[in-house]
Amino acid sequence: MAIKPCWVPLSHDFLLVCTTIERLSGGLKFNIAADLMDKAKDAGELGFAGILVWMRFMATRQLIWNKNYNVKPREISKAQDRLTDLLQDIFSSNPQNQELLRMIMSTVGRGGEGDVGQRIRDEILVIQRKNECKGGMMEEWHQKLHNNTSPDDVIICQALIDYIKSDFDMSVYWKTLNENGITKERILSYDRAIHSEPNFRRDQRDGLLHDLGNYLRTLKDKMRSLEPHVVCDRLVGVGGLAILHAVHSGADLESAITNCMGYKSEGQGFMVGVQINPIPGLPSGFPELLRFVLKHVEDKNVEALVEGLLEARQELRPLTAIERGYEDLNNAGSEKIMYFITLVLENLALSSDDNEDLIYCLKEWKHALSMSNSKSDHWALYSKSVLDRTRLALASKAEWYQQVLQPSAEYLGSLLGVDQGALNIFTEEIIRAGSAAALSTLLNRLDPVLRQTAHLGSWQVISPVEAVGYVVVVDELLTVQHKTYNIPTILVAKRVKGEEEIPDGAVALLTPDMPDVLSHVSVRARNSKVCFATCFDPDILANLQAYEGKLLRLKPTSADIVYSELKEGELADSNSTNLTEGSPSPIKLVRKGFQWQICHIF
Repeated sequence: MAIKPCWVPLSHDFLLVCTTIERLSGGLKFNIAADLMDKAKDAGELGFAGILVWMRFMATRQLIWNKNYNVKPREISKAQDRLTDLLQDIFSSNPQNQELLRMIMSTVGRGGEGDVGQRIRDEILVIQRKNECKGGMMEEWHQKLHNNTSPDDVIICQALIDYIKSDFDMSVYWKTLNENGITKERILSYDRAIHSEPNFRRDQRDGLLHDLGNYLRTLKDKMRSLEPHVVCDRLVGVGGLAILHAVHSGADLESAITNCMGYKSEGQGFMVGVQINPIPGLPSGFPELLRFVLKHVEDKNVEALVEGLLEARQELRPLTAIERGYEDLNNAGSEKIMYFITLVLENLALSSDDNEDLIYCLKEWKHALSMSNSKSDHWALYSKSVLDRTRLALASKAEWYQQVLQPSAEYLGSLLGVDQGALNIFTEEIIRAGSAAALSTLLNRLDPVLRQTAHLGSWQVISPVEAVGYVVVVDELLTVQHKTYNIPTILVAKRVKGEEEIPDGAVALLTPDMPDVLSHVSVRARNSKVCFATCFDPDILANLQAYEGKLLRLKPTSADIVYSELKEGELADSNSTNLTEGSPSPIKLVRKGFQWQICHIF
């Protein structure tokens, strides 16, 4: 059946704009995105995935934001406002794609009409005048802000604050910039280049810290999108569509809440004032819950914060998650970890379109928690079965992300010249930024406790792939991650952190460590069809290490690995059998299928 060619405008208009047009601005991109949304809606999942990939490339600064184009911040703000209004309407009428739409909204600043964007221009002038810093770097930055404000300005402002707080240590200024991908070359490449470094007097310190801190909020509120390192997901209201707009301001949790509750900022001199009205129709008691969250947002013990967010969610059904405070769970009992699992799992279920299996898991976790509290027999064994089912649900969700987003990212990224490193981890970063990663970490904390209590087996199989290869023992996977093995290799690594790459030529990775199911190495193992498992029995691990240099066959099941030594000649026989009986790798099948669709769609 022929596929409707609804993405011709994307390949023509957007790719033309990003690769050949001489004048380009962030506001123009937001308007193009808005123009394409109706066509994306007709295309469904694939269309929204394409928009999400493109918008995330912009949000992570992989694409040129501005080129030979002077654009006022209020024009960008108005374009954002138009796009987010449109996304709200589509969100309400497309329940089957709300997860993708929510992620698209997370890449767009709040926007706003007229004076909301104008404050970016006005406030920098007030800062310069009040603090007597009208020349040098501040004047160059002021010119950039007036002519082509971009997400980079959020980082520049933060770098200035860090520089001042460090007693004017210039290395701290550059450290903040470089850690966020802003180099000297990038700063000099702006249409309004910044040639100078900051140079402030000590008597300017307090005034600049105060004013730049307020300005950072303005910049975040209008320019910045959700980024992977943010520890709290935004409150996203399904029950009140207006809150979708308010909380996708891209600022931090505090700013999202103040946007829901409303705030007022008086004008000063020529600087316009801003009044953000509270969202109408909030449930009774909801503002009080938000004030409670604001009070506890910086608490080290996050339990009260999570409970407050979840109570707010029950009022309004938003997505909420918290991804910090794990260190406090190191010595926590199993009941407390299980309680946190139910909170984060409920959050994930409410933020997922296809959540049937997650809901079943949530019910079973609550039953397991009640069994544990009542000291029921076999509670640990029952909990372990629920834990394994939850892991399968997470792995399935990660695979869906890979199938829907990664082909689009690679296709569009290759056309737009996006860095290959960013493309390789595109989908993985999205997965790790959400509450699924928080849940996976919690499961990893609980698993050893359940294994010990229930006297379970010796293996946790993360990627059950049969493999044949020569055993190589290493202390750390990190030390060999960039090595290429010329023969099929079974790596036995004493230490695997989770962020490493799997070396070329490795067909299996065995370790006593336990990276979570959504870690980089776990995702890579499943996608590359590499056997990956954790061994909890030191005797079995020692036996495997004794086979170093020998040829082994690994036959994993869901909870065990059977291994046996082979003779040298059996490797060729094994490979021949695999070629005859095996099927092409799923990665290639998906890619071919996607490219077939692309050539019809584009």
